[in-house]
Amino acid sequence: MTTKVHMLCDTFGRPLRFLLTAGQRHDNLAAKALLDGFRAEAVRADRAYDNNDLRQTIAAMNAEAVIPSTRSRKVPIPHDAAIYRYRNRIERCFNRLKHFRRFATHYDRKATHFAAFVHIAAICLWLR
Repeated sequence: MTTKVHMLCDTFGRPLRFLLTAGQRHDNLAAKALLDGFRAEAVRADRAYDNNDLRQTIAAMNAEAVIPSTRSRKVPIPHDAAIYRYRNRIERCFNRLKHFRRFATHYDRKATHFAAFVHIAAICLWLR
């Protein structure tokens, strides 16, 4: 079974929290768990995370949901394009983590071993 890394980053693209799930599991299911206990002014995510349940979770945090609407929405929900511009920082963080070969290739068979290495790699990113 493959594992998938879900990550929460701060404004500067530094990793804050990780969650490992099965590879076939949808990202929306992990997003609420990652946001639990965090405070933010805005939550940036791509259009794959556009669902009402996640938007309610973000609203309960007193944060702004900066998520573009999916094309299937009958009434599109507007988002702040100026804030959304910085969503690429999480992509940059994943790209920096992929410089660690062990992260990019998922060599570890056990999820606990892989999660331990993800934390070590995240510490290295914080020290840069």
